[in-house]
Amino acid sequence: MRAAALSPTMSDTPGDELLYPNRGGERETRSDSGRISRRRLLAGSAAAGMVATAGCAGSSDGDAGVDDGGSGPATVFVFNTGDRTVSVIDAAADELVTTAFLGVTSSFPSNQYTVDRLTTEESVMWLNVDDGVRAVTAASLSDAAAVETGSGANWQEVTPDGSHLIVSAREPAHRQYRIDADPGSETFGDVTAEIDRTSEGGRGERRGPGPCDVTIHPDGRYAYVPDIFGDTLTVIDVESFEIANQISLDPTADADADAVQPWMNTAARDGETLLVENSGGETGTESVWDIGDPANPVEVARLTTEDGLGEQPLTSEIGPDSAVGYVFTPDTNDVTVVDLAAAEVTDRIDLGGSAFVGTWGPDRTKLYVPVQTADEVKVIDHAAGEVVETISVGSDPYGATAGRVRPRTDAAADALGTAATLGIDVAVEGAGTTYCIGNCACGHRL
Repeated sequence: MRAAALSPTMSDTPGDELLYPNRGGERETRSDSGRISRRRLLAGSAAAGMVATAGCAGSSDGDAGVDDGGSGPATVFVFNTGDRTVSVIDAAADELVTTAFLGVTSSFPSNQYTVDRLTTEESVMWLNVDDGVRAVTAASLSDAAAVETGSGANWQEVTPDGSHLIVSAREPAHRQYRIDADPGSETFGDVTAEIDRTSEGGRGERRGPGPCDVTIHPDGRYAYVPDIFGDTLTVIDVESFEIANQISLDPTADADADAVQPWMNTAARDGETLLVENSGGETGTESVWDIGDPANPVEVARLTTEDGLGEQPLTSEIGPDSAVGYVFTPDTNDVTVVDLAAAEVTDRIDLGGSAFVGTWGPDRTKLYVPVQTADEVKVIDHAAGEVVETISVGSDPYGATAGRVRPRTDAAADALGTAATLGIDVAVEGAGTTYCIGNCACGHRL
């Protein structure tokens, strides 16, 4: 049985309007039955299956849109939460290829190492959908696996070698999961280990620490989890799947906050730096951590708006040289650029709207940023340090990931995508929603 849903009070966590944007149910589209079975998750994605009807042995022009040793078509996938479509972008030309109806959507797809793993017919994207996570094949846009977590708020990352998916399931589950992420494995999609963290408790009447987001050290040994209700950064040993370390965060550095409330984080690919986004206080803060000793992170700086940080830092991406951090600050409609060595804000890039996440393209020279409030993707050139292209996509784009596989859609999927972007209701039974933070238009509620 699924645990009873937590009903937090506004006094528990300042900024609850961000954590529970759909409280009241005005956008709720899920059934009242609550937990959805694995069978329904897989069978219910009929719309995704339509993408693969008629065989779809090749792309729309007859070519197999997959990798041949690392040189496959550079592709960015943008998940549009407003109409459950996926916009496919050619990352070489920075042009929209198609917007296809997927029937599910994702706000925080795995994208840290997916860009390196998404290269074959069998490659999958891991998405946070409904009350769990799903694997969707990039070539056919069809479901390959689904795992329920007991929570409506989930974050996931694949390990660098592609063998594991590490999941943070926030309230009411307060659990960490390790899932077999290798599509070629006999146990693909199975939970191989889990940690019940409810015994840690949380702020106020919280029934657990609220593990929120997960990032993985490039050596693959440790995962870092910010705990929004516990004011801790938890280090998990991936192989033993045990807590290796837990660092308590001191809120005294923030004059306007009673709690730090860490909720998102990103590890640099050189294994030296970790960025952590904190929601505590009126406008939030950004922490820079030294992870040169991976099991023992040390916070070296905490940036505020007085340091030039944009408002309400939500997520971040780190540049290909591991020297620059890009922090998505949606309350000021920009991306805050941070010099990681100096731990200083060096720039703010205007996006013309609110963006909550982004993803690097396969060659890691350009950052693709879905601007949810403008139905477009801004392309930031890392070397130039500015927006170089704007691409129109579907309704309310939120999450994004990338790889070297081009999905092979058919006329039915493209037609459904066009209908959805025009506002025509093409919803199907079992269609998947996703949990969003802040400006949420995806119909999901915890």
